[in-house]
Amino acid sequence: MSSLYNTSVLQLSGYNISYEGVFPAFLFATLNYMIILFCNLTLILTIVMNKSLHQPMHLFLVNLPINDLIGSSALFPQLLKELLTNSRRMQLSTCIAQAFFIHIYAAGTVFILSAMAYDRYIAICHPLRYNTVMTNAHIMKIITLVWSSCVVLIAVLFILLLRLRRCRSEITHSYCDNPSLLTLVCEDTTINNIYGLFISALSQIIANGTVLYTYLRILIACFRSKQQSDTKAKALQTCATHLFVFLLFECLGLFTIISYRLQNISPHLRRFMGVSTLIFPPTLNPIIYGLKTKEIHEKVLNFFKNKLILSE
Repeated sequence: MSSLYNTSVLQLSGYNISYEGVFPAFLFATLNYMIILFCNLTLILTIVMNKSLHQPMHLFLVNLPINDLIGSSALFPQLLKELLTNSRRMQLSTCIAQAFFIHIYAAGTVFILSAMAYDRYIAICHPLRYNTVMTNAHIMKIITLVWSSCVVLIAVLFILLLRLRRCRSEITHSYCDNPSLLTLVCEDTTINNIYGLFISALSQIIANGTVLYTYLRILIACFRSKQQSDTKAKALQTCATHLFVFLLFECLGLFTIISYRLQNISPHLRRFMGVSTLIFPPTLNPIIYGLKTKEIHEKVLNFFKNKLILSE
């Protein structure tokens, strides 16, 4: 048993895909990852390379595809390797790195979406003060706070994890995260569990509180406003897009968290929902924002039209 304490190779439960299904699964995963890379990089480059898009809303928005790339890149390379080699083994260091970046992605998503909700609140409810409040310095402070909070909160989570001694090497999940790594530990994990629940509750209170408050104020402001109906519609459409992205991630993430604490949930469903959190938001977010944000939509279309004209 003592040899297991120092083992650097872990065994994952995998996805239990049949031999006939390996190639279609590999093809689908590769295509999905390429779509995520293409769409998110396109969104990042469109915002970065166009000075007209260097506005508060877009400066906040560019952090979302960066974060989505962190989450999807933590999952897909290892997933593709597993499908290609049919190996469920993973180095401990790789597992810890994967878990760390997956948690950074999860925390980053809720904090970035909260910052974007705050930006929309100032823009719609206090339009005359918007340029005064949302200065470049203020935006950079918020973005720095978002990322530094994510790194510090998740770093402490993993420092608490790494201090514990392991006596198991089999992970009962298809990818690595903090709860699955805690199952390898044979020491008291009370402090870890309390801290894990604390940061989950803290992030949810901040995110849900910010989104609920700002969107209630936005709705009230829109219905009280005497502006033209198309201006109201545009504001509500922007908020509806943001709210859909937020609720999609929250629902997937909440089910994944709850599934760890319920024993009678199918392990296949638990794996599917866990992977969905890392697949659907990174795939849909750039498409949704690219299509619904007129300025970005136009810049992307113009870029590809120019490329086609030059190629001819």
